[in-house]
Amino acid sequence: MIGCVIAMDSEAEILLESMKIENTRTMYGKTVRVGTAFGHRIALTVCGVGKVNAAAGACAAISAGADVILNFGVAGGLKPENTEVGEVYLIDRAVQYDFDLTQLNGTKIGTLDGETENFLPLFCPPLLDLPKRALGTGDRFNDSPADHALLLEMGCEIRDMEAGAIAEVCKYAGLPLCSVKAISDVYGSGSTTEMFKRNYRNALLNMKTFLPDISDSLEK
Repeated sequence: MIGCVIAMDSEAEILLESMKIENTRTMYGKTVRVGTAFGHRIALTVCGVGKVNAAAGACAAISAGADVILNFGVAGGLKPENTEVGEVYLIDRAVQYDFDLTQLNGTKIGTLDGETENFLPLFCPPLLDLPKRALGTGDRFNDSPADHALLLEMGCEIRDMEAGAIAEVCKYAGLPLCSVKAISDVYGSGSTTEMFKRNYRNALLNMKTFLPDISDSLEK
């Protein structure tokens, strides 16, 4: 079963429109809708924004019986030359850029305690033909030049507030995570907040066209 962990109701709508819900339950404080879509069993949880919500949502989907996790939604691009508003990207690795044990462990920013690398690899289905990008996750939505410089220095190309935390939960649970992001805003092109408001619906419509292929690729 595919466990879909989605931050916002507006993002989940593009799946719910095609989903036949069989039952609903509450786990870890999150509502999980179980049913079918595109010929596949789905456990969908709308977790809320941010890393703690995302981790709880991932735990709920796993507890509902998911054996692969899918995280999709809108995200911000960091460089106009390799992320375009409305385009859809497959995330091949993710890091939490606001997790910092550098002073204590001497590790790179984002490196979890006991680990040696900061980026966690994500599952990229071989049959899913989408351009790949690296993602940074943090509990901040802003136009901070300092955050932007840090993300670029780390090698991130896209930023969000959930996928890195979901990747950590999946690492511990031993489940693959596939994350697909549609770009709603790109840093350096004006206020990211205003760009997000203008573009996120169209970005999600672009994402919607890929959902059948994404679902198929996760169970082949």
